[in-house]
Amino acid sequence: MIRMMKYGEVPNSEIFARSYDTGEIDRTVSEIIADVRANGDAAVRRYTEKFDGAMLEDLRVSEAEIAAAVAETGPELVRIFERAAANIRRFHEKQLRNNFMISEEGVVMGQRVLPIEKVGLYVPGGIASLPSAVLMDAIPAKIAGVPQLVMVTPPDKNGRIAPVILAAARVAGVDRIYKMGGAQAVAALAYGTETVPKVDKIVGPGSAYVAMAKKQVFGAVAIDMVAGPSEVLIVADAKSDPHVLAADMLAQAEHDRLATSVLVTDSPELAEAVRAEIEAQLPKLAREEIARTSIDNNGKIIVAEDIKLAIDIANEIAPEHFELCVDDPFAWMDSVKNAGSLFLGRNTPEALGDYMAGPNHTLPTLGTARFSSPLSVDDFVKKMQFSCFSEDALAGLADDIAAFAKAEGLTAHARSALVRFGREDEV
Repeated sequence: MIRMMKYGEVPNSEIFARSYDTGEIDRTVSEIIADVRANGDAAVRRYTEKFDGAMLEDLRVSEAEIAAAVAETGPELVRIFERAAANIRRFHEKQLRNNFMISEEGVVMGQRVLPIEKVGLYVPGGIASLPSAVLMDAIPAKIAGVPQLVMVTPPDKNGRIAPVILAAARVAGVDRIYKMGGAQAVAALAYGTETVPKVDKIVGPGSAYVAMAKKQVFGAVAIDMVAGPSEVLIVADAKSDPHVLAADMLAQAEHDRLATSVLVTDSPELAEAVRAEIEAQLPKLAREEIARTSIDNNGKIIVAEDIKLAIDIANEIAPEHFELCVDDPFAWMDSVKNAGSLFLGRNTPEALGDYMAGPNHTLPTLGTARFSSPLSVDDFVKKMQFSCFSEDALAGLADDIAAFAKAEGLTAHARSALVRFGREDEV
């Protein structure tokens, strides 16, 4: 049963702590990465057989497989994917950055915004197929202009990728798809194999092993974030419907056993009603066992003195998803400082954001919303600065450059500025 607590009557460590032990995972992932670096495709095939039960000859998904998957998915679901994709594009196109240039007498400088050339996209498999992850991660990359978008996703024991995953990849414009998952797929993307191209950045959520692998290969490639288990935090007032709140919490809990669902309310009566609703709704879920484990181990209902304190608690937790279920959510929006994505009002469930709204659902977890952001077009571009000074413009700064350089003990820098004017002996 979900834990109930009253703020101020339990230690803060109980309210804010979220454990995520990665010690053993760290060692296993290191071994897998080293093996893939040394043995390439052969290691990937071995781990695919070991972990996914699939013996593969061809690691790359063929065009015929993609076409068959689109047909199997069916036109109605493909149409829904296309509608979601349109909403995602509309939102993310607003994030595009422009080049700029500053031109003054003798001085030209500016910034170019360029797409990252090769990006790897990890799409989870395992207990759920997530075509939404394909759309959310691939579409911003294509808007940014990434020319090579390489997707990896684990196959089933028959060596097949879920048709909905391949259909979503076709809608999103993914360039290449490979049948591989786990740490071995991350290693293949980071270092390249005989079949898989080495990429410049890896994005996308996955298991604890995937998260650890991304952390370990960072530096050889860029990554979007190291994501932990998924989370939702709901701040709700007494007017909220406990039946609806329980459904929203359970929607998060069914993701996996490590997911976290938290309700913070100023109404003890609502808190009790939501707890009862959760117990009533759990047996109705197809993934009851997963959701129950999540709720029992990680779920919390916190009773706060008022909505202001409830939001303060939420800011301290810095959740991945934050539902603000109050009468006038925009009146409180500026008080929210730390959240991956904010869902305002009683009719904006987190599930809307997972699929159809448009803002990205690849979000910071485990409190990292205090300093990081949702996946966006910015994750798929790099910025290049440039400057061009005339002789006169440099002359006007040469003495300052030399003095600055001398203050740092870098006399060769000073000479570099003065040598163009025959003054290097002044250093």
